[in-house]
Amino acid sequence: MTSPFPKSSSLPGEGRIVVKPLPNNISALESITYQYPLKLISPASTTEQGSVLIFLLSYGGGLVGGDKINLSIDVQPRGKLSIVTQGHTKIFRSATPDIVTRQNLNVEIKDGAALCLLPDPVQPFESSVYEQIQIFKLTTGGSLCLLDWVTQGRTARGENWSLGQWVGRNEVWSTSDAATSKDRLLLRDTVILDGANRPAGSPSLRESMYGHAIVGTLILRGPMAKAIGDFFLAEFAALPRIGARDFRSAETREKEDAIPQSPLERWRTTRLKEEKERHVLWSAANVRGCIVVKFGAATVEAARNWIGSMLIQEGSIEQQFGEQALMCLR
Repeated sequence: MTSPFPKSSSLPGEGRIVVKPLPNNISALESITYQYPLKLISPASTTEQGSVLIFLLSYGGGLVGGDKINLSIDVQPRGKLSIVTQGHTKIFRSATPDIVTRQNLNVEIKDGAALCLLPDPVQPFESSVYEQIQIFKLTTGGSLCLLDWVTQGRTARGENWSLGQWVGRNEVWSTSDAATSKDRLLLRDTVILDGANRPAGSPSLRESMYGHAIVGTLILRGPMAKAIGDFFLAEFAALPRIGARDFRSAETREKEDAIPQSPLERWRTTRLKEEKERHVLWSAANVRGCIVVKFGAATVEAARNWIGSMLIQEGSIEQQFGEQALMCLR
């Protein structure tokens, strides 16, 4: 029997999202398509949300060895898009090392538009092989807030960086609509975690992680991310330096400790204490206009609480995209 419906032109794992603004300044979906094993869900937009919200999912909660995801996103001028998940993205084991699970993301962010991608971390299972490439092309007025993090695996099953290989690459490009202009690479950040092919005599992947259960990268770029970027740089500059000594006398310390602290200073004091207790390490740097934050923590929850507290304390991401953009960090 001949089907009355036209054949699909998309391939398995392919998806596309196009976001545009409406006349009332509410961002809305122009189109959204996806094919198994990719799944995209978007609740109805409201004025309180601040941005279009999309859940990036996969059937069964993870990607099976050999799955391939190719998602393209176009955020048109003045559009705002937030992407979240509903739990860790699980990467199931590959039958053989040559079976690679892949996920590719290609994003275009136009003038006055913004993307906030704050998902749950990726959770690679034992013997999994995974490669992720995310490419973001922004015009001068485009903004990006990207969180990319990976865990040690399933601790309940004894996994501790037992993966085969995990490769993640993030690229940020400056682009223009002018026909004569060329795209300019601003940032290329690559993380390679190889548990199977270690050089002779080198420590295992588990040993090289120095007790971290999770590592991650936060990338900020553009006018809507400027405030939070400046906040991370300022807080990093305020961190106690390694080997620093307090040369104040006991009397001077007592007098200065008696001075009332501002709310920000009280929050910072509490945060620094928690960072030490929960073994959170982090750094922040400006790379060609992109703020790059690297972090690691002894537990997944410690990292989630830390990055969430930083974003919530500063407040601009929630103000620009709505509180739903931070749901994976609460």
